Amino acid sequence: MAKQEIVLTSEGLKKLTAELDELKSVARKKVADRIRAAKQFGEIGENSEYEDAKAEQAQIEGRIETLQYILQTAVIVEAPERDGKVAVGSQVRLRDATTKEELEYHIVGALEADPAEHRISNQSPLGEALIGHTAGQTVKVQAPGGLRAYVILAVTE
Repeated sequence: MAKQEIVLTSEGLKKLTAELDELKSVARKKVADRIRAAKQFGEIGENSEYEDAKAEQAQIEGRIETLQYILQTAVIVEAPERDGKVAVGSQVRLRDATTKEELEYHIVGALEADPAEHRISNQSPLGEALIGHTAGQTVKVQAPGGLRAYVILAVTE
């Protein structure tokens, strides 16, 4: 199985870097303080506060490792080319060919996707179908409810 490329926008890079900094500088210290305090409660083997703090520490360290891996291996997309084609980083306005509903999406890497915020992954069926197309073109997407068609109304960076 081919390894998926991790794609991040510059905005996504900033968010993950800030999260990593927060985990390293604040969260690690807080959990270390919790562990120190929990040790004061006596027998470690029967100390649920200590166990909870150690579990939190493991979770924080795991997230730090994950973020470091992502930041070391990700392909950063600064800004899409200004050629009118949909790319990672583009804002796209669409019209559903059937319902005539207009939709607007920001195409981002999979780690930044948040459909509730209209941020769709370049690896999602719709995101994948849109990549490389321009305003005025119609794209067809196989959705769970069947084949859908969308007209691209505008592509902006």
